Amino acid sequence: MFPERLAQAAEEIGGALEAALAGKADQPVVEAMRYALRGGKRLRGFLVLESAALHGISRAAALPAAAAVEALHAYSLVHDDLPCMDDDDLRRGQPTVHVRWDEATAVLAGDALQTLAFELCCDPVLGPAERRVALVAALAKASGAEGMVLGQALDIAAESAAAPLTLEEITALQAGKTGALIGFAAEAGAILAGADRLPLRAYAEAFGLAFQIADDILDVEGDPEAAGKRLGKDAGAGKATFVSLLGLERAKARAKDLVTMAELALAPYGAAAETLRDAARFAIARQS
Repeated sequence: MFPERLAQAAEEIGGALEAALAGKADQPVVEAMRYALRGGKRLRGFLVLESAALHGISRAAALPAAAAVEALHAYSLVHDDLPCMDDDDLRRGQPTVHVRWDEATAVLAGDALQTLAFELCCDPVLGPAERRVALVAALAKASGAEGMVLGQALDIAAESAAAPLTLEEITALQAGKTGALIGFAAEAGAILAGADRLPLRAYAEAFGLAFQIADDILDVEGDPEAAGKRLGKDAGAGKATFVSLLGLERAKARAKDLVTMAELALAPYGAAAETLRDAARFAIARQS
């Protein structure tokens, strides 16, 4: 069953992250890092492990890369929650890092989680040096000014724009803010194997957009307790979302169509990619 498989991967990835922090100094910033890494579905790390398995790479040989993408994702959430960004006080059902500590500790913990991600990508267990360099380059591109950071910058700029974003503009924004890191995760196995990344790239593009549309739907009709965060903020701020632009029913239909596209992109892998198909279906069925 998919939920059990996801939960098992989350436990393994959590163990790898804890091991990566085990030898570090007992300082508030390290404790804040541990705190930021608690909970979550670890879906991005799961995609790394499954894309690796698709290319004959064992879980043990891919685990540092799975932990890396989760460390990078955690950093992005810590910074995203800051008062100068989205100003959130609740994440994964607990106070955000800057609320639990202070803004300076949150900034430093986020910075350290980001650098930890690249440290993990250099683990020799991941294979030859050229593959590890390719992995580092892919994660840097996905998380920087061409990917996640660009998406976040566009999101902030949209808050003071004269008019709400168009559907095309919000699709481009979310392709960076949410989709780029999902794209890295899905392609990681092919990178480590030195294989063709294009089928997994197509899968990830559809998956990432479906995932974000599902987030927008949950922001409207989700359960705050299940989500572990405040909902309805986008509507309250007058921000354009897929739901505000398409309407609830059309947004749901679009998400389903994107899942079908993601599934079709995996055709070259046949039955071996069934778990990745399950992941795409989960992306729009989840409650948090």
